[in-house]
Amino acid sequence: KKGLFMVPGPTPVPERVLQAMHRPMINHRSAEYEELFGGISNKLKELFGTKSDVLTFPSSGTGSLEAALVNTLSPGDKVLALSAGVFGDYFTKMAEDFGLDVEKMDFPWGKALSVEWLAERLAMDHDHEIKGILVTHNETSTGVTHDIEALSKARGNHPALIYVDAISSLGAIPLKMDKWKLDVVITGSQKGFMLPPGLSFLAMNERAWEAYHTSKLPKFYWDALTAKNFLAKAQNPYTPAISLLYGLEEVLKCFAEEGMENVYARHRRMRDAVRAGAGAMNLRLLADEKVASAAVTTVCMPEGIEGSKVQKAMEDHYGVSLAGGLNKLANRIVRVGHIGYVSDTDILATLATLEMTLLKMGVELELGAGVQAAQKVILESEGFSTEQEYILRTRG
Repeated sequence: KKGLFMVPGPTPVPERVLQAMHRPMINHRSAEYEELFGGISNKLKELFGTKSDVLTFPSSGTGSLEAALVNTLSPGDKVLALSAGVFGDYFTKMAEDFGLDVEKMDFPWGKALSVEWLAERLAMDHDHEIKGILVTHNETSTGVTHDIEALSKARGNHPALIYVDAISSLGAIPLKMDKWKLDVVITGSQKGFMLPPGLSFLAMNERAWEAYHTSKLPKFYWDALTAKNFLAKAQNPYTPAISLLYGLEEVLKCFAEEGMENVYARHRRMRDAVRAGAGAMNLRLLADEKVASAAVTTVCMPEGIEGSKVQKAMEDHYGVSLAGGLNKLANRIVRVGHIGYVSDTDILATLATLEMTLLKMGVELELGAGVQAAQKVILESEGFSTEQEYILRTRG
């Protein structure tokens, strides 16, 4: 049975990327490898929007989250953790486990992190005790993208570093590290990068590198300076994930061919199509429109309908995989991933099968209404404002 993978990560991998990863191994201390890794590393800078080095680790995104903390902080340092979902909590717990003095600011799930609250809290920190601010750019548990540029500006002249978990945003949602004055940015391979899990990426600006030299948290595998020194020779301090790097080289070619502005526009279009479709099915959306993620949409289930049962029915009957709700949202929502190697037709198929699934569960809805609403969004993106205009124009 042909499947349709509509979760926010790991995401589908393009066939051409899979084929690229099937190449034979090469010596990772050879000139051939240096050409491969050096080329990739330079192109990653463009994607991050930075002149700083982008370090590549053979790990999931969590590895580079850990690397971000241990390379810039010391035990007992005070950090401010902003959270409005599961992955904000995840970053918070990691900081706590490393013995940092964590002050957590909780925000309502489905809403944006408050720029005003952050500015007020930092204004109270007259002695600059806060050394770091932990934020999640795109919260996949709620389907909210936070305004990282505004949060960074809210620091004013406060010296705290801002750490950005961009694991589910980079490659799908614009991020400009240097322009937005972000100190540390982390991402992974298995979402917008359209690769299997196994690579993570860490970029640190000059202020973060200054913090490295006073940091006292233990590090060996995650030592950023060691990785940076090897990167100067287009090398790694330990054995790299060569097959995934082959794939990454191909992914970067895909990005160049489509153009990143077109990549971002495609993700926004798919988000708008899913939201329009869900709205036409009378389904409530968790995230407000102004902060809705271009990577994943959280759709609330009707009264009496369990999200897990919808997931199972979609998978069993139609081969369509959706993600479920996490933590306090368990069974209350389904999450439709539209990140990476996903197309408009995938969105239409997902909405059509969701309609059929809910109808069979007894939900009153107009069959086809969700699909039609999504079709209109897609047509409008192509310059057609109405069905009649489409008919007239296609007839010449």
